[in-house]
Amino acid sequence: MSEAAISVRGLRKSYGEHEAVNGIDFEVGSGEVFGFLGPNGAGKTTTIEILEGYRERNGGEVEVLGVDPGEPTREWRGRVGLVLQECELDPLLTVREAVSLFATFYPNPRPVSETIELTGLGEKREARIGSLSGGQKRRVDVAVGIIGDPDLIFLDEPTTGFDPTARREAWNMIEGLKALGKTVFLTTHYMDEAEHLADRVAILREGRIVAQGPMKELSASLGRRTVIGFRRGGGLSAEDVRSCVSATPRVAGDELSIETEQPQGDLYRLLALAERRGIVLEDLEVRRPSLEDIFLDLTRDQERRP
Repeated sequence: MSEAAISVRGLRKSYGEHEAVNGIDFEVGSGEVFGFLGPNGAGKTTTIEILEGYRERNGGEVEVLGVDPGEPTREWRGRVGLVLQECELDPLLTVREAVSLFATFYPNPRPVSETIELTGLGEKREARIGSLSGGQKRRVDVAVGIIGDPDLIFLDEPTTGFDPTARREAWNMIEGLKALGKTVFLTTHYMDEAEHLADRVAILREGRIVAQGPMKELSASLGRRTVIGFRRGGGLSAEDVRSCVSATPRVAGDELSIETEQPQGDLYRLLALAERRGIVLEDLEVRRPSLEDIFLDLTRDQERRP
């Protein structure tokens, strides 16, 4: 991993007898997109507010861009961009006016026009914010969050409420920030979003990090395997399948599946068997472990609690 933009060791935060963050450790490399995930009440917001310098901690060591956020400087603030979950900008300002206004808060802001284009608002630069759609307003939030040309950007639920097209456009924008060398600290409840964008993720549960790393490492550490499934037909039995694959098949009605660590070889042999028998494997599916699978495995007990 590259030089750390964020380094956290033994971070703790309590509210009375409730320990919201219980001794967590993690690092975020410079220039990476880091997904910080967890169910409601896991301690995400508390951790983020400590990293942003808006909440005091009870213990542990924290460095953000080489500075303790508990003792922020004006220069440090200028290197950190914030895109909060809910922002309220003056609806009477145009997009250009709002971004230009926030540019005056920084000593070396990004060019206004370039920032507007980067966030996909070029055609709306003279539109009033009050007339924009929800997705377009969210892009304005991002534009004012990055106009100061920060090295590190906190994105809190950046695509909540977006339609599928707007979400994909937002993903392209975030990938554009990474291409500029920015470090992105991303929180989201959309697991496909984190899986698509994040280089690494940390999953928080009850104030503790229960897993962190790249997707492949998480899958391997939790014993998650690729699943090959299909509907049986033409007399192909579970014994036939077992004879050519590396794992024991599971049968549920007319559906058969295997969990395998050798998906390519098993799929090749399975298709060869079907071809020899002249059988069509209906609804054939190969599904690798998803971040959503891992997230649910690790957080299900907490989410069921009242």
